[in-house]
Amino acid sequence: MSAITPIDQSELEFDHGSFDSAAFARQALQNWQALAAVTDSALLGPDVARDQVKKVCDEAARYRFASALVQPMWVSTAVGMLAGTGVPVGVVLGFPFGATLTSTLRQEATALIKLGARELDMVIPIGQLKSGNHSAVQHTIHAVVSVAHHHGATLKVILETSLLTVQEKLRVAEIAIQAGADFIKTSTGFAKGSATVPDVAMMRGVVGGRCGVCGSGDVRTLAEVKGLLEAGANRICTSAPVPILRELGAD
Repeated sequence: MSAITPIDQSELEFDHGSFDSAAFARQALQNWQALAAVTDSALLGPDVARDQVKKVCDEAARYRFASALVQPMWVSTAVGMLAGTGVPVGVVLGFPFGATLTSTLRQEATALIKLGARELDMVIPIGQLKSGNHSAVQHTIHAVVSVAHHHGATLKVILETSLLTVQEKLRVAEIAIQAGADFIKTSTGFAKGSATVPDVAMMRGVVGGRCGVCGSGDVRTLAEVKGLLEAGANRICTSAPVPILRELGAD
């Protein structure tokens, strides 16, 4: 594993490049096909059954979503159902509490990638962040990044913003970037809050053009999606993607 460099608070003030949120939002909202291409369809409840997985995979193939995001136990099933469609399967790690051992996260990431997962959505170790143990947070993210990137997979890092202070949000966004995350993501949808426009704008302000920003957590309307995209998100994750697309004319 390569070494990681501790970050300094002053790094948050540097110019990290730009991302044209307004232009991206216009492009993503021009039609339902464009929006589907930047939308993850999520099925993450504890009571999910196989027929629900099949429905989500059928919809993902039909509407060409960015991914179908499932729990670990359903990865091989989803991969089989989406074989030949070109739609990748995503999976959650350390979900939803962010309390999993780093060694376990690495092992699970490796196993799930071997089963066919192409996108990993990992919850940060929230308790370590709350304890001020920033090096542990960075080490955990970097450990999973190393596995994902070694196998050509994408890693999204879920911050669970509703549980964090402003300073914690700023700090962990930079930590995730320094650790190599491909996206930072707002929420699991299982905590007390969900994606907000101010949080997405803050996250984009920290990362600039260095990585993606995913708005996630109880996103259910086209108006909500529009607000998140205009604030700086370039990926949306929702458990209600089809109704949203229908607001843009999908059948």
